[in-house]
Amino acid sequence: MPSSQTDKSTSRRHFLTNATAALSLTSLLRGSDWSKAYAAEASQSSTAETLAGELHASLSPVQRKQVCFPWDYKHPKYGLLRTRVANNWQASKPEIASDFFTPAQQGMIREIFDGLITPAWQPRFDKQLEDDCGGFGYSQSVSLLGEPGSGQFQFLLTGRHMTLRCDGDSAEHVAFGGPIFYGHDTGSFTEEPTHPGNVFWPQAVAANKVYGMLDRHQQAQSLVQRAPKETAISFHGKAERPGLSVTDLTTEQKEELGKVLKLLLEPFRPSDQAEVDQCLASQGGIDACRLVFYQQKDLGNDGVWDNWRLEGPAFVWHFRGAPHVHVYVNIADSPQVPTNA
Repeated sequence: MPSSQTDKSTSRRHFLTNATAALSLTSLLRGSDWSKAYAAEASQSSTAETLAGELHASLSPVQRKQVCFPWDYKHPKYGLLRTRVANNWQASKPEIASDFFTPAQQGMIREIFDGLITPAWQPRFDKQLEDDCGGFGYSQSVSLLGEPGSGQFQFLLTGRHMTLRCDGDSAEHVAFGGPIFYGHDTGSFTEEPTHPGNVFWPQAVAANKVYGMLDRHQQAQSLVQRAPKETAISFHGKAERPGLSVTDLTTEQKEELGKVLKLLLEPFRPSDQAEVDQCLASQGGIDACRLVFYQQKDLGNDGVWDNWRLEGPAFVWHFRGAPHVHVYVNIADSPQVPTNA
């Protein structure tokens, strides 16, 4: 591993050590040990970041012209690529499954993807990809931003219902390397109210369990008629926002919300989970957030809210379940971080 990458890894471990005290006070993820999990992840011989550097080195000059861009590259249609997020887009033209990439390069891209997702979730993401685009690599593209070892380098994976990143902490202040997206359409576009087969719907079931624990006053505070645009994920700092303040939850309700947050983070690698936890702690923890459910587009009119959001000063997790699942995630340690959605 190049020395700059080693320094970066050491820096990340250092931040996790320093953050431990704050996290123990503000995090609801009891039973989770991100520091220990991250140390195990970092000791692996091939992290996603290392593989991304190897992928970059394997590209021919012709390939680099199409998938490699400067760190601050602004796409003529999408703007600054390293902050761009959308539900269905291609950050570069070549399809991963095409003969543009060699089989070895395609294998590296898959390994990078696997490195970003916890093993238990890989089969579920494969189902999502099969349903949405015919399998991994189809209607999907990658972009490599910046230069490996420079301190500014990002692997960006895009396609239908997917925007994922890894950057070795190159992008300052943000979790996941920047805003991400995940989603799933099981095939009918407009799903049944219970969303059978949708791999992400259990997240909404867990959130609705919290709603069911609320008293009438709390439910009234949390329920809003119209949802904002799903792409409206810019930060609002300490400005007043709709929804129920987490500070107004009972201890039991707050613990249940902690389980929801843990479920939201479960698909992603421990180091990304740790960064989310640190960002949340830096902005007042879960107590600084608001929980909101949207009456609009309640499939089946069953009172199980398909659309909901957890939002803090620099934290947005927006779940849109109708007509199928779209989830936008934007998390930082400062509300001043701009978003390109």
